[in-house]
Amino acid sequence: MIRKIPLLCILFSLFLLATGCGAKKASTLKHAPAPVFPQIIAVVPVANNVADPLISRIVRQKAIDGLFFKGYHKIEARVIDERLARVYGNMDFTGESISPMVIGSLTGADGVLYCSLREMKTSFRFMSAVTSVELSFDIRRTETGETVWQATQKASERNFGFTRRQLENKSFISYEAVIDEIFQKVMGKIPEGSDML
Repeated sequence: MIRKIPLLCILFSLFLLATGCGAKKASTLKHAPAPVFPQIIAVVPVANNVADPLISRIVRQKAIDGLFFKGYHKIEARVIDERLARVYGNMDFTGESISPMVIGSLTGADGVLYCSLREMKTSFRFMSAVTSVELSFDIRRTETGETVWQATQKASERNFGFTRRQLENKSFISYEAVIDEIFQKVMGKIPEGSDML
């Protein structure tokens, strides 16, 4: 009986080793790491075929400020424009007239935000006016030119008044409020930058 105990212990140990070593290793899938979102985003002049150039400057500055408050490094519009002017002179640049690679080499940015003012109008009716604005946004990598984020957003506001003049004045003031509303929605969709994390 005493001889059987060590023999049983040895057999039990061998059994444990055999089952432990023979067990299949659990397989795991390795996912490719998600591409890092650009952290220095240059905002180029707004493509605007429908409104006053002042509106373009307002939209561009709101985009710069919005990205900054989301945790992205800030590049002032003046800096971008000065660097473009050194290379291209006094040409007017808007929208996609300059490639992301050129913007990246001039500013050190790893992303470019292209913004287009697609619609800006006021529809007048009896004692009311509807002011509407639509903007589209496109962030591209400066290394490859690939689009990493896109959005199109529209907003409107209704005003009431007794005369056409009153409605025109209220509508003009409404444009900035409508643009603010668009930026609140759009900035909520952009991932947070590294300064926020």
